[in-house]
Amino acid sequence: MVNFRRNFGQTAAMMAGIDFASGDIIIPMDGDLQNDPADIAKLLAKLDEGFDVVSGWRKDRKDHAIRRNLPSRIANGLISRISGVHLHDYGCSLKAYRREVLKGVKLYGEMHRFIPIYASWEGGKVTEVPVTHHPRIHGESKYGIERVFKVVLDLIVVKFLARYANKPIYLFGGFGFAMMGLAVLAGLYAIYLKLFEGVSFILTPLPLLFAMLFMTGGMSVLMGLLAEIIMRTYYESQGKDVYLVRSTANFKTDGA
Repeated sequence: MVNFRRNFGQTAAMMAGIDFASGDIIIPMDGDLQNDPADIAKLLAKLDEGFDVVSGWRKDRKDHAIRRNLPSRIANGLISRISGVHLHDYGCSLKAYRREVLKGVKLYGEMHRFIPIYASWEGGKVTEVPVTHHPRIHGESKYGIERVFKVVLDLIVVKFLARYANKPIYLFGGFGFAMMGLAVLAGLYAIYLKLFEGVSFILTPLPLLFAMLFMTGGMSVLMGLLAEIIMRTYYESQGKDVYLVRSTANFKTDGA
């Protein structure tokens, strides 16, 4: 048993459970008794079919239709659409994971629901099975409609880390070049007005727009270069690889 000094939230509890677990298969579950432990057998059976993550789906959910179920459906739809990993119920804590797909996963904020996305993006096979859901007997849920906004913000972070963590210059540099391109268009249009329409530069906002857009673009490119340096320092100082190996073959082991 792991006892926190204070309540750090569900994501921290999930991270602690993963860190302290010792088995090859990890199955978290909330302690409010809304999930049925008997469904664990269903998850394990699905893992035996070759999946790496099996997510519980509270198909017949016993929660308030407006305060809980509606925000959950909106959040699940957003997550599935943006991440490309289509699950009906990301919020269900009853899931089964193979330990290897959780290697290196670090959870912050409210990101515990995104573990299947991390696993899928790293080559894991993800599926879901319907599970039993009981009405809440103990305690009171603190989730509401504000959960959707938190999900969107966390999902932006997850999407950025998945696509640009290794090459942040692509994001910052692309945005910077786009801004500088718009700056050039604004400058050319200002010159056109001056030469062919007789409109003075000071009579239009185009010169100011040119300067602001060009400066914004240049700063964005410089931020991308700085992010590249930070990223490379992080990987090299921590001795982290930029790839994941599922298995190897025909390599000699030490002492062979």
